[in-house]
Amino acid sequence: MAVLQKIREKSGLLIGVIGLSLFAFIIGGLFEGGINFTSRNVGEVNGVAISAADYSNKIQNLEQSGRGKGSQLHNQVWSNEVRTILFTEQLDKAGLRLGKDQLINVLKTDPSFAQNPQFLNDAGKFDINKFNTFLAQMKAQGPQQWNAWLAYEKQLETVAKEQMYLNMIKGAIVTTTAEAKMVYKNEATKVSFDYVTIPFSSINDDQAKVTNDEINAYVKKHAKQFKTTPSRKVEYVFVANKPSQEDEAASKQIIDDLLKPSIVFNKTTGKNDTISGFAKATDIKAFVNQNSDVPFDSTYYAKEQLPVEHAEKLFAAPTGSIYGPYLFNDYYAVSKVVAKKNTAETVDASHILIAYKGADRADAAVTLTKEEAKAKAEALLKQAQGGADFAALATENTNDTGSKATGGKYPNINKGQMVPSFDQYIFNNPVGKLGMVESDFGFHVLKVDKVNEKEGVQLATIAKKIESSTKTEDRIYAQANKFLESVESNSNDFAKQATAQGLVSFPATKIDPFDDQLTGVEGTQAEAIRWASNKKTSIGNVKKFDSADGYLVVKLVSINDSEVMDADDARQTVEPILIKEKKAAIIRKQMAGNTLEEVSKNAKAGIVNAIEVTGANPMVNGFQEPLVVGVALGKKPNETSKLIDGSNGVYMVKTKNITKAVDLPNYLTYKQKVRTNNRQMAQNMVFSALYQNAKIEDNRAKVLQ
Repeated sequence: MAVLQKIREKSGLLIGVIGLSLFAFIIGGLFEGGINFTSRNVGEVNGVAISAADYSNKIQNLEQSGRGKGSQLHNQVWSNEVRTILFTEQLDKAGLRLGKDQLINVLKTDPSFAQNPQFLNDAGKFDINKFNTFLAQMKAQGPQQWNAWLAYEKQLETVAKEQMYLNMIKGAIVTTTAEAKMVYKNEATKVSFDYVTIPFSSINDDQAKVTNDEINAYVKKHAKQFKTTPSRKVEYVFVANKPSQEDEAASKQIIDDLLKPSIVFNKTTGKNDTISGFAKATDIKAFVNQNSDVPFDSTYYAKEQLPVEHAEKLFAAPTGSIYGPYLFNDYYAVSKVVAKKNTAETVDASHILIAYKGADRADAAVTLTKEEAKAKAEALLKQAQGGADFAALATENTNDTGSKATGGKYPNINKGQMVPSFDQYIFNNPVGKLGMVESDFGFHVLKVDKVNEKEGVQLATIAKKIESSTKTEDRIYAQANKFLESVESNSNDFAKQATAQGLVSFPATKIDPFDDQLTGVEGTQAEAIRWASNKKTSIGNVKKFDSADGYLVVKLVSINDSEVMDADDARQTVEPILIKEKKAAIIRKQMAGNTLEEVSKNAKAGIVNAIEVTGANPMVNGFQEPLVVGVALGKKPNETSKLIDGSNGVYMVKTKNITKAVDLPNYLTYKQKVRTNNRQMAQNMVFSALYQNAKIEDNRAKVLQ
């Protein structure tokens, strides 16, 4: 039911997916011109500047090609710029160069090329000749398109050289026999020991509270682990511009009235006319178009295409009956069952494509003119109409590599799947019908092989959007202004005032200068976020922002322009570490003594046995405790350790015996295992090391304000 489909669209619940061709993606997306900025830079990485103009152009181009928006793209482009600069330094030092053949190999492994029919031969393999034809076409388009390709090629080259560099590092990783032997012994050497432990969980978290100052001190000491970009935190209240129950009732009343006869004055006759209600209207289309917010649609729809919550009843209702009124998204609606019939759900069809020089996606082998292609297609149509085998004609003549091997057949074609002329022909002709249509790809000789039908229903639906009345809008506006006035004089009462006035206050929320949305708020809130990120806005400032969706009142809570996280952001990571340290200090006082027996007595904890534990699988007390097992392995039999701060508690161990691993004839299997593991880890470790030791300045928020 397209009317309900349109309601979905208007309500923002239907997402359209638009497929872009590779050519359009490259030219129309990545490389179009963007906003021009001054010569200021958005940041530096090890002294290498990142141009504001280049950065902004990349953001704009990605937005235009539908690759995202807001902070997602800003962070993506920034991360890519940082990574490129860091690796370029290393690539230059290594003197890496990439030849044309190597670049082609990169293209062959890129899905954008390797899986694109435009570059594949009949066997489905990457065809260098088709790719060269594509390049020739790009160059013929003019300098703008050609330069765009060269820029994209340079990006591919950078990625390829980066991979070569990482492969060189991985290839240079050497695994010694001693290293392999150590890994083997870690797996095979077993230790049995007695231990006493008090778990951290035995201490209440209230006894180990962590302050912001303690977190900040930890972050300062480990600054490289907590790098961040400039950010702000805001509190906010959103007063949504939503229709009231009275507005909903008013929309329903309109629908109810349309179901009844009405009296309308006729200016021509000077008399009152009685107009039939929806159920008895003779011109259904005109009645719907005159009274509905969504126009009449004549399409037949299968049950699964109707709104889930109403599909069963709508589909089962007899022809001529009325269903509703009912709520659907932001509308009140009523539907009349106009007709039911079997319609084509999908079609099996065969075609022969005769392309001509200059047609869309025609390869270099196509030499026919448009007139010659049309004549050939007409001749093939006559042969098919005369009884010639259609599949054989397709296999021998078609320029469509996608169906050449199947005799031109395409099964289960959905409506709208093919180009319009193709689609209209196969869905509007009977089985066996032969014909010819033209498209941007050339001329198609068509045959309808099979129509797969399904019962469909045609519905006439009157839909009235539930909208806020002037009275409702005035009330919401007054409510937002009342709250604003109450917090402008004392913003410290922000949350308290919100609760008192029946509003919801969102707690301090971190925002990126390039975000455009706030949790729990409808629509785009870029203006409010830019205000909060502006250097002229001070902590405690409050401002109201108006939109069609409602009124947003924002308070700036905190500013972090440093290069490291503040206490709130780092708390999730740091707090468990500091809590464990504090609990360990408390537990250590309970575990007084120099022997296992003394500690057991003072701590009122029993002595437990651990039997044949290995360093590779250090399970103690049901937990992974590598440090505890490592200490036990390092002690002599009957030797007692000092207190150990483990992962899950404080321990004291007494080693009983160690069963050493038996030497192997060789360690080749372990050597290979260690080498593979080390090489897999290398890639992430290289970039992490480069990033942690880089001097990075992020000035985006200041420059792009």
